[in-house]
Amino acid sequence: MAKPQSHREAPRKVVVVGGGTAGWMAAASLVKFLGRLVEVEVVESEAIGIVGVGEATIPQIRNLNRALEIDEADFVAGTNGSFKLGIEFINWRRLDHSYLHNFGSIGLSVNQIHFHHHVFRAQAEGYGGDLWDYCVNTQAARAGRFAPMERLGSSPLGGVAYAYHFDAALYGQYLRRYAESRGARRTEGRIVEVIQDPESGDVERVRLEDGREVAGEIFVDCSGFRALLIEGALKTGYEDWSRWLKCDSALAVPSRNTRPPRPFTQAIAREAGWQWRIPLQHRTGNGHVFSSGYVDVDTARETLLANLEGEALAEPRLIRFTTGRRRKFWNRNVLALGLASGFLEPLESTSIHLVQSGISRFIQMFPTRPIADAERDEYNRQVTLEFERIRDFLILHYHLNERTDSPFWIDVREMDVPETLTSKIALFKASGRIYRDAQDLFTEASWLQVMHGQGLTPQAWHPMADKLSEAELRDMLANIRQIVTGAAAKLPSHADHIARCCAAPQAAE
Repeated sequence: MAKPQSHREAPRKVVVVGGGTAGWMAAASLVKFLGRLVEVEVVESEAIGIVGVGEATIPQIRNLNRALEIDEADFVAGTNGSFKLGIEFINWRRLDHSYLHNFGSIGLSVNQIHFHHHVFRAQAEGYGGDLWDYCVNTQAARAGRFAPMERLGSSPLGGVAYAYHFDAALYGQYLRRYAESRGARRTEGRIVEVIQDPESGDVERVRLEDGREVAGEIFVDCSGFRALLIEGALKTGYEDWSRWLKCDSALAVPSRNTRPPRPFTQAIAREAGWQWRIPLQHRTGNGHVFSSGYVDVDTARETLLANLEGEALAEPRLIRFTTGRRRKFWNRNVLALGLASGFLEPLESTSIHLVQSGISRFIQMFPTRPIADAERDEYNRQVTLEFERIRDFLILHYHLNERTDSPFWIDVREMDVPETLTSKIALFKASGRIYRDAQDLFTEASWLQVMHGQGLTPQAWHPMADKLSEAELRDMLANIRQIVTGAAAKLPSHADHIARCCAAPQAAE
């Protein structure tokens, strides 16, 4: 029997290629969680810009911040941040219709089934109100209220589930300071050559424009769409998903604030795509994601600029992309993160999470010497499933629409979708049930809100919802609605909370 290998050897040299959010998130996590097991060097060039539009997040980022022991108030102030209770989808089902996909739970589980089965039964019987009447996040968002309470007094409800909006460039700088203070080293320079081992094909080192070379044992490719190592050197291949997610371009522009920041993101459907609106303390982030097959760049630009709430602070910046993923996220001794690993449009703010998830899985799977195929294979299996489930969730927003005002919306409604999504839609339509895979990022509550918000009505509910009499059900729903309304009313305004706890100096100026 082979003797198990010891990890008490010299630190493993990890070279992170590219900075920005992905690169410095990787560096910060590696030095924090692996400590003396690794030596981390980040190679980035100030001459190469970052995409830097990932300004909205989902609640999992709070797990990372807690693990990194980052103070929330310092972090929010340092990134001109605000708080996010969910995403408002406007015009997605049909024109002049909106709903909120919020991060919180809806109601309470009763009789061991999801709460929405009781609401659907009540609605069928002519009472019960709206599904979102039973959600603290939704009620708080509608009233512009927010506070990060872990529990709302003695309420049986959980606390407010939330994430953040922030300036992506400032976030990268924040993580850089964190990583460098804990031992990560930064090397300035533009990479002009990737040198591989002639026998194994592993990346050995990278050569910079001035002739310097940086060698490593493991390389993390955070070089953005260029994918300098994972594709440029290793020719890993790319799986194109544009037949389902037809948008291939985005225009991004900041604008002046005209109102206190909303505690949620807005995603506003347009003729051939959608517009994001992300409120920060010092400005609002805006963008128009669109399909160039249905609308030209000039028209998309006019649409974006005509629908800003405040004065544009720059010229719109064009970004081209192909939705999809690398065929392998970890190939040989190269791990791809961020845009180098693939691209899923920012409709549900998953870009930063996928960096966080990727580096977290890598740390859990931190390789032996030499790297075992089984380690890479398991990592790739897990990340592939997560990408595919997010893909399906994004397609859901487009596919379930009732719009007839443009060819784009008609085509995405009538297109064939992956079988994994077809079966999930069919199950919900038949009985209101939602099945969630282990690698599915989105909870049952998220799938529920988007399917229901996009107009999918179940033909039945779980039989156990019929255990309560009509009087019992009416009383239960009224009590929960009262608890939810009271809890949301206790929260301060979003603007007041920021001013009191985490106002950014430059925003105040």
